[in-house]
Amino acid sequence: AVVSTQSGHYGRDLSAGDLLREERKSGSPDGDLIESHITGGTIVPVAITVKLLANAMNKIPGGKFLIDGFPRNEDNVQGWNKVMEDKVNLKCVLFYECPEDECLKRALGRNEGRSDDNVESFRKRIRTYIDSTLPIVNSFKARGLLRTIDSTPDPVTVFLETEKCFKS
Repeated sequence: AVVSTQSGHYGRDLSAGDLLREERKSGSPDGDLIESHITGGTIVPVAITVKLLANAMNKIPGGKFLIDGFPRNEDNVQGWNKVMEDKVNLKCVLFYECPEDECLKRALGRNEGRSDDNVESFRKRIRTYIDSTLPIVNSFKARGLLRTIDSTPDPVTVFLETEKCFKS
């Protein structure tokens, strides 16, 4: 959200996680399934996530988006490509590096009341990240699309490093 709040000309920030949490709260038939994946630290089925992202993108004029928290695994990549590949022009993938202990500290300290902000869910999310997300990160890197940013400094410094990615 730093990008969207400080520099909207890069596009509208769409958080896959926020869209999923909103859908869960809406009373949607998918709500319980979404909740079980969020608290279990596993990945929500791609059809649900892509549908929510596509719907959100269709509601916003301008056509520039920064999608946060997606894709998370190869199934997400394939599902996205099946539905959206001919509708979007992927410029780059931002990858924020952060040590596990710092991620845990931040997750537990954000006090948003999220059902997955606990040590058990966090450890499951890290395992999912190692098993499912790192391989696709490496695939984006091999394709020359990955822009890596150290996210351990303060938010302003991270934003400035992010801004450099859009200028390159």
